[in-house]
Formats: sequence, structure tokens, C-alpha cells
Amino acid sequence: MKRWLASFVIAMIPLGGAATEITPEALEMLPPADVVILGEVHDNPVHHANQARAVRALAPRALVFEMLTPEQAAAGASAPRTDADALSQALGWEGSGWPSFTLYHPMFMAAPEARIYGGALPRDEVRRAMQDGAAAVFGEDAATYGLARPLPDREQDLREQEQFAAHCAALPRDMLPGMVEAQRLRDAALARAALQAMEQTGGPVAVITGTGHARRDWGIPAKLARVAPGLSVLALGQFEGAPEADPPFDLWIVTDAPEREDPCASFGPFGGSG
Repeated sequence: MKRWLASFVIAMIPLGGAATEITPEALEMLPPADVVILGEVHDNPVHHANQARAVRALAPRALVFEMLTPEQAAAGASAPRTDADALSQALGWEGSGWPSFTLYHPMFMAAPEARIYGGALPRDEVRRAMQDGAAAVFGEDAATYGLARPLPDREQDLREQEQFAAHCAALPRDMLPGMVEAQRLRDAALARAALQAMEQTGGPVAVITGTGHARRDWGIPAKLARVAPGLSVLALGQFEGAPEADPPFDLWIVTDAPEREDPCASFGPFGGSG
């Protein structure tokens, strides 16, 4: 009875409405959507277990990974999903800078028939966006994805503040606009990959990405709303502490943080200064 009631309540959640906190058990009862964006903190094993749980229940026809370029995804298409080492090697995962493939392999296993797509761009293109702007790198559809116009002042300020905090208050202030442009580029590239996956497979599509990219206000959902307003999109954020009031997601989960070294230590003695 409890399970049925929980399923009913989750199914009644309107996409794009007020954010709702859920438990991991509810990931097995997500409301249907064309594109389901599953956010994560990249090195949190619990977040990956939650994503795999959701993917298994969704049975998507396509999986889009922030961690893979389209070329990497194509290279791994014929590798056996059950062999983590072979799949990791085919994808070129080792040395990519992402956490261990053992954290991500369960997502591939959770949807063994799903087609794999990559939403990442080469690092040199991301770096170029920091200098030349996201629109110059993205290409001819930049305006369609909302990259050709400057952000509203308030959003620009908020996004710069987030980048500053995310980098341990160690970045020079004049770097922040470029960091925001890089983020805008990544959001658009992931949305483009999700749309391609939807068009080629018919969906549903699950997107594995950082929670920041899953935000409804300016992440992947906002880009998809511009280019494909008819798509239904469900956005899940995962956090390691209570988020801001009414976080910009459909659903959100709070988990414990894993034991990790101080991420700001690498920035040196001035890592926490303004």
C-alpha cells in the first residue's frame, strides 16, 4: 500500500513545478518524461547508485553522458557492457580526468540496450569559449540555443558567484565571465546531444550529468525548452547538504558526502580568500 501511494504521489508531480524532495526509493517510480536529467556530484558513489537505480526503472532507449564526447561514445558502442575494463578502454575513460569508471559502469549496465551518446566537447573548444564566447564555439545554431545574447545582469552575477564559490574563491574575478561562457557552452552541447538522442531513438532519454547542468532555470532543461518546447523534461538534482529554498529542479535528493580530501587544498594557502 505504501509503495502504491508513493508511486501515485510521485506521478502527480507536475514537471516544471515547485521542487519536491524525494527519497532514493522514489527513483523507481519517476513520472514519465521524454528526457530525464539525473544530476550528480561527480565523485559521490551514492549519487551514482541512485542514478543507476533510476536508469534501471526508466529503461531509456538512450543514455547521454556529460563525461563523453560524441567520438568517445561512438568508439565504445561495440564494446561489451558487461566488461567494465574493456568498455572503459574503448571509451578512453582512463586519463580523462573524471572519477573512476567503476562509479559509472552501473549506469551502462542498468540500460544494456540503450544507445550511448556523448554530450562533452573537446577541452580546447571549452577553453576557446572562455576567450571568444560560447556562441563562437557552438556554431550555427548558437542563437537557437540562446547563446548569441548576453545573459541578464542578475543571472550573470549569480552564475559568476557560483563559479567563484565552486573554485574555492580562488579564481581572479576577471576569469569568471569566461567560466560562465564555458558553462553555457556545456549546457547547450548536452541539450543538443539529448535532442539528437530523442530524435534518433524516440526516447525516453536519460542524461547523466553534474547537478549544475540539470537546473531548470539555466541548465539543460532551459536549453531544451528553447529548441524543443514540446518535449517533456524531468530534472533531478542531488546534493550533499540542504539546498537553497525551492531549488531549481523538479525533484531533489540529499545524501551524505563521501570522505574526500579538501577540494580547496590544491588552490594553495589563498584558496579560501576573496
